[in-house]
Amino acid sequence: MDEPAGLPSELLLRPVRSSNSFEETVQRLLQTVRLGLVGPGERLPAERELATMLGVSRDIVRDAIASLSDAGYVVSRRGRYGGTFVSEILPTLTPGAPEDGALPPTPELSAEAIEDALTLREILEVGAARHAAGRALSPSERELLWLSLIEANAATGEEYRRLDSRFHLMVGELAGSASLTPLIADMRMRVNELLDNIPSLGPNITHSNTQHEQIAIAILTGRPDAAAQAMSEHLAGTALLLRGFLE
Repeated sequence: MDEPAGLPSELLLRPVRSSNSFEETVQRLLQTVRLGLVGPGERLPAERELATMLGVSRDIVRDAIASLSDAGYVVSRRGRYGGTFVSEILPTLTPGAPEDGALPPTPELSAEAIEDALTLREILEVGAARHAAGRALSPSERELLWLSLIEANAATGEEYRRLDSRFHLMVGELAGSASLTPLIADMRMRVNELLDNIPSLGPNITHSNTQHEQIAIAILTGRPDAAAQAMSEHLAGTALLLRGFLE
């Protein structure tokens, strides 16, 4: 199925605002790849388009892409159907990992760090759902939300985390604040790292899918309180599992 314009890669590919334009460009592209907004095997926008979207020079975009290519996140192909594509298999090793492929020991997760991430997530995402439900959404925005819901709830295995992230980022996008989506993306990266340390539970996925639908319907029917409540309950379920397994 072709995705409507705007879903999902453009969510994070907006003008950079820092004086460290190269580093922020790498960050935006890396988040776009790691959160699955452009999936494995899919093509990134062309260099010229990325430069316009990010408000930086093509040289900076070219250097950023080269850095991500060296790190194994993207590959460049020449020819009529060429371009920059997300690697089919993303790196799993952290920088500086031993040459024999062994992963370094997982750092101990403190209760304080877990609580900080969960508190930030609640503040950002519950507020996002409330504001999204309070806006007059365009037909295109409504379609994008429903499509992201369908894709997330149909996903299985390794695809689930990526498409779940898309859904949550779309809710943030619909809140109407251009500054909010990058904050949710940063927070989502932190939460995904926590989720990597616990098992995926089938009943929890089923329950989450039901809650996704409740959130989307509340937003689409313009009920801010219901949207905030549904999102709060959804996040609380994930928080219970993370606290149970990690604290």
